[in-house]
Amino acid sequence: MSEVTIVELSPQLVLGMRKTGAYKEIPMMFHRICEFAFSKNIPIAAYPAFLWHETTVEEAQEADLEGNADIEVVFPISELIETTRDEEIRVYELPGGKMAKIVHKGPYEECTLTYEKLFSWITENGKRIVGPVREVYLNDPQEVQPEEILTEIYAPLD
Repeated sequence: MSEVTIVELSPQLVLGMRKTGAYKEIPMMFHRICEFAFSKNIPIAAYPAFLWHETTVEEAQEADLEGNADIEVVFPISELIETTRDEEIRVYELPGGKMAKIVHKGPYEECTLTYEKLFSWITENGKRIVGPVREVYLNDPQEVQPEEILTEIYAPLD
């Protein structure tokens, strides 16, 4: 498991979608954004991300079980495009700032220890999370073995 580091992220223009539901809907949401980008000829600039709006692991697990998790998925894009207000997919800027970062290697379902290490580090260093935690997916689970999946996890700090 990797170590926690502090990084500064720049704001990022994204094509994103946010809804209430269960985490199992995340792959479908990524697929919808890809279809939308393809249909509008919007080039995707970098790796996709999931924003985790619940504030604790327990809260996230409960929200997922109840089907009322606050789910946001995004793909970075390099140029501003117009979307209408009634579209479920829209363009906006994801804030940057100071983040605690850790990398998880392995299946998504096994990232609990990585999160525990990140949250412990934040507490031990007197920091506080001030926004949604982000998971950035560095490779495609359909193209690599589960033990080779790489996920960067970022927690915005005060």
